[in-house]
Amino acid sequence: MARTHEHPGEQAAPDPVRLLAIRDTPLSVDEVFAAVGDDASGGTALFVGTVRNHDGGSDVDTLGYSCHPSAEAEMRRIADQVVARFPVRALAAVHRVGDLAIGDLAVVVAVSCPHRGEAFEACRKLIDDLKHEVPIWKHQKFSDGTEEWVGA
Repeated sequence: MARTHEHPGEQAAPDPVRLLAIRDTPLSVDEVFAAVGDDASGGTALFVGTVRNHDGGSDVDTLGYSCHPSAEAEMRRIADQVVARFPVRALAAVHRVGDLAIGDLAVVVAVSCPHRGEAFEACRKLIDDLKHEVPIWKHQKFSDGTEEWVGA
């Protein structure tokens, strides 16, 4: 059995990773923002990725996301790395899968830290690593009839 360094009656610090999910239902900025609420944090950075109507000079008609079964575990690994690197008090990340329309929320991430600079840096690291390392793939259909798969 693992031993802790807690004193009797002392509670372990709560996990700063408050919300991680991959969902096939619409995402909520309010839910993610609420998940990272922290009275000791002076800065919260929130990033929202939306489905745009173009990519690479072509008009996008429809877009769908799919993921590997390991995607949520990879999200957790990345979240833990961000928490280890920055003074994160609270972190949340939710990604959408399935068919999305132009303007829909595809990903929402947020990080709360003691100061704004740390929050911005941690949030940027979180979204950049999620985008590059989590096995989530984007299938785009363009107005000219062509299709393209993009992803990790």
